[in-house]
Amino acid sequence: MTGFDPDAFHVYDTTLRDGAQREGIAYSVNDKLAVARLLDELGVGFIEGGWPGALPKDTEFFARARTELDLRHAQLVAFGATRKAGVAVEDDPQVQALLDSGAPVVTLVAKSDLRHVREALRTTPEENLAMVRDTVAHLVAHGRRVFLDCEHFFDGYATDPDYGVRLLSEAAAAGMSVGVLCDTNGGMLPSRIHAIVADVAARSGVRLGIHCQDDTACAVANTLSAVEAGVTHVQCTANGYGERTGNADLFSVIGNLETKLGLRVLPDGRLSEMVRVSHALADIANLPPDTHQAYVGVSAFAHKAGLHASALKVNADLYNHIDPAVVGNDMRVLVTEMAGRASVELKGRELGIDLSDDPAVLGRVVERVKDLESRGWTFEAADASFELLLRDEQAGERRRHFRVESWRTIVEQRPDGEVVSEATVKVHAGGERVVSTGEGNGPVNALDNALRAGLGSVFPELADLELVDYKVRILEDGTGTDATTRVLVGTTDGRQDWTTVGVHENVIAASWLALEDAVAYGLLRAGRALGAEVETV
Repeated sequence: MTGFDPDAFHVYDTTLRDGAQREGIAYSVNDKLAVARLLDELGVGFIEGGWPGALPKDTEFFARARTELDLRHAQLVAFGATRKAGVAVEDDPQVQALLDSGAPVVTLVAKSDLRHVREALRTTPEENLAMVRDTVAHLVAHGRRVFLDCEHFFDGYATDPDYGVRLLSEAAAAGMSVGVLCDTNGGMLPSRIHAIVADVAARSGVRLGIHCQDDTACAVANTLSAVEAGVTHVQCTANGYGERTGNADLFSVIGNLETKLGLRVLPDGRLSEMVRVSHALADIANLPPDTHQAYVGVSAFAHKAGLHASALKVNADLYNHIDPAVVGNDMRVLVTEMAGRASVELKGRELGIDLSDDPAVLGRVVERVKDLESRGWTFEAADASFELLLRDEQAGERRRHFRVESWRTIVEQRPDGEVVSEATVKVHAGGERVVSTGEGNGPVNALDNALRAGLGSVFPELADLELVDYKVRILEDGTGTDATTRVLVGTTDGRQDWTTVGVHENVIAASWLALEDAVAYGLLRAGRALGAEVETV
């Protein structure tokens, strides 16, 4: 970390408090501990763990964190309120809970909008200042570093541009380290943020931070605008999680600060961990990763049009705003009906297949993709199926490890109401004809089990395969139950995931096509060359 000063610029994460307010997120204490470890691995400076004393789960988190968290980069932060109006700070149980948490840093939330002081707190502007002053001084006297979240600061500034500045100045005099300007309602735009931050910085003379909600879809832009106006402390949440439309996305903010503004905000070597940490945090939140999220989404550096691919073939920098590897991502070329020869050649190179000297194969693949996509197939999200297609065209024939003679499946509702599925599959592999059956919680699961059971004696590595995702889409060229169906199947071998596609008027037949490809690709990954069961392409 030579040359890196963690206090020069603060990356402050509030996923465990503000981010947890997103609809659909419910962290357990174990989840919160896992989130904190991942954020520390990323290298953020501060992790806000929650509101001890107000929420039992947060109180338990801080208690367990003392023995269960070994943070290398981050400091834990306890969030809470100032003393209540008319109550001595030493007698306020919420303030004491902040000290009892053991957190070395405390973030206090305070009203900086006079309307909220009078109507929400129902106290006077002078008493509100005293509440802030007393609480900051009390916490600092007990060895805590104190940040002040000035709630509704920008809305309050519009009403009275002086009260918030006075609040900051008095808090700083009491020992506050950073005054955080909060766009609590999320209604600001970047130009106004910049103007107000610059004015407040000049008049208050204190170190400022920024906390932006995303109600205008400007949280990241507002945060960056505040940095350009002088703030050196940014509050964000992982993947933009938060109440209503969310908060400033931690990964977008860090990506922009490091790669666009040239600021060192993470320790050495941590920026390339962004994709891994983002996706791991999505898993803990039980939410799918946003495929189109800036910097860390799987589509962030995905290219579809043939024109882009032609330029990428010459120089990848022509259509990528940064090297994807800098943030731990990869460039992807999507093969669709828009694809030209350059797209297919680049995609082949990505898959380890060099087609640069084989224009005939390139042409055949392009025409076949366009034909299949006109009938409902798609290879954008099904790289495994595309690789098999590419290898088929390269060989001039369809090579597989096994040949399917037939399959069937039945669904039975039993007298007790239980519904079970059973499948029978007849395949040829390893010079043998195998008939196998399988049961499952649905016809596709039963077919998957039957196929792998039948092939297991020839290909024992299939025991490692697991179907992990199944998506069905009804295509527009049909109506109701007569419509054509597209199925995407996700499979894993415990080390890598892949997706295959099948299209048919019958949903089970479409599923079978995707399952066949999934198993064939799994065997290919396991080192089995595409075998002797050959069909003409």
